[in-house]
Amino acid sequence: MLSQEARLKDVIGRLADAGIVTSVFIDAEVEQIEAAARIGARVCEIHTGPYAHAFHAAGRDAEAPAVLAELDKIRSAGEAVRRLGMRFNAGHALNYYNVQPIARLQGIRELHIGHAIVSRAVFVGLRAAVAEMKRLMREAAQQA
Repeated sequence: MLSQEARLKDVIGRLADAGIVTSVFIDAEVEQIEAAARIGARVCEIHTGPYAHAFHAAGRDAEAPAVLAELDKIRSAGEAVRRLGMRFNAGHALNYYNVQPIARLQGIRELHIGHAIVSRAVFVGLRAAVAEMKRLMREAAQQA
């Protein structure tokens, strides 16, 4: 995004003038978050892929140092997003095993979890798959 900042600011400005809320999908890096604020993005979706991959590599150990380090990056990114007045969303590679630590993060508004839900729905149906994910997210939010 940094290399395209001027172009994106123009595009997002035109979208905002038309009443369209814009979201950017970015890594958990302060420089990217600050650039998102400068171009006028209203929502930042923080990429959770590195966290999900660390979680998987650690054998689903949510307390593994690599997992905690990635979670801390997302937490810090979310704080920066909110401090700069944008909405904090997150997603990518989240599933039924790794979603709760992300869902517990302060100020998170939306999680994007399509693939895991659709895959689970093959076995239990869409209604049950969505209900199960919502239950996990609500449990995590209550623990936050």
